[in-house]
Amino acid sequence: MHHQTFIADRPGFPFSAIVGQDKLKMGLFLNVINPTISGLLIRGEKGTAKSTAVRALADILPSIEVVKGCPFQCDPNAQASLCFQCQSRATMGEKLESVKRKVKVVELPLSATEDRVVGTLNMEHALKHGEKKFEPGILAAAHRGILYIDEVNLLDDHVVDVLLDCAAMGVNTVEREGISFSHPAKFTLVGTMNPEEGELRPQLQDRFGLCVQVEGITDPHQRVAIVKRRAAFEADPFGFTKQFEAESVQLSQQIDAAIHNYGDVVADDDILFDIARLAIEAGVDGHRSDIVMLKTAKAVAAFHNRKQVSMDEVAEAASLVLPHRMRRLPFDDVLNMGSKKVG
Repeated sequence: MHHQTFIADRPGFPFSAIVGQDKLKMGLFLNVINPTISGLLIRGEKGTAKSTAVRALADILPSIEVVKGCPFQCDPNAQASLCFQCQSRATMGEKLESVKRKVKVVELPLSATEDRVVGTLNMEHALKHGEKKFEPGILAAAHRGILYIDEVNLLDDHVVDVLLDCAAMGVNTVEREGISFSHPAKFTLVGTMNPEEGELRPQLQDRFGLCVQVEGITDPHQRVAIVKRRAAFEADPFGFTKQFEAESVQLSQQIDAAIHNYGDVVADDDILFDIARLAIEAGVDGHRSDIVMLKTAKAVAAFHNRKQVSMDEVAEAASLVLPHRMRRLPFDDVLNMGSKKVG
């Protein structure tokens, strides 16, 4: 089964050539640095580079090690989370050959049926040969990568339920006529939406670790730069991409270094109390926001090559973690109250 990944003969618009939208870019970087931040929801009107940024991200993503030929992109160094086939091969004493490849951005089209998303069990093969034959779906292609959904608020309810189950369990299970098949399905969910076309189901909205609101750029110089860059790209995609190659490589290296340094970043108890206060003032439900805020603040510090989380990183993290979870006060009021207490 073929899945759309953004690899083509003609290069895509380079990530480093996107003008402005710094918060959107940072939200994406942070999820690459620590995928357990649990994704990014990008809200904004049409024509604000939402889709362009997500699709261009593929260009600067890090490389991962995968088992050669495995349809589920298993990590050869993580024995506990191998798929059924890789486990069987390892148990038989076979050495799992590995290859390096870039993390993928896999798009889930709005028109995708549930079968195409989760994959299908070939019942005829099972009855004839007495063994399971599974045709992998989009969730298999997205394991250890980024699952991108444009207009996520318009997604079919059945597919939303499947995504919620997968996000909670990290496993995709397909059942048909008493036969079931499971495979690992851990992915970073990135969704874009235009709020004018309807809101998102609260259960799905809460699954996104971070949220950014993007708006059209009002600075005339930046708007002119956007038009010029788009025209130059369309006239000569290869030449234009080459101009931004050095910046793309530098950005990719910065993200790689942040992934490597993330484990060394520390946050003292004062910072944890600051995070707790902000969450309480915001009136958010549960403790997920506190946990995601800490992870995000540490990822911000790692991105800037800092080893200690300060209130600056917490404030940046809060601006991404809290707004879509708020029940009461406007976000700026919460941040002001938090900073007064901290000071």
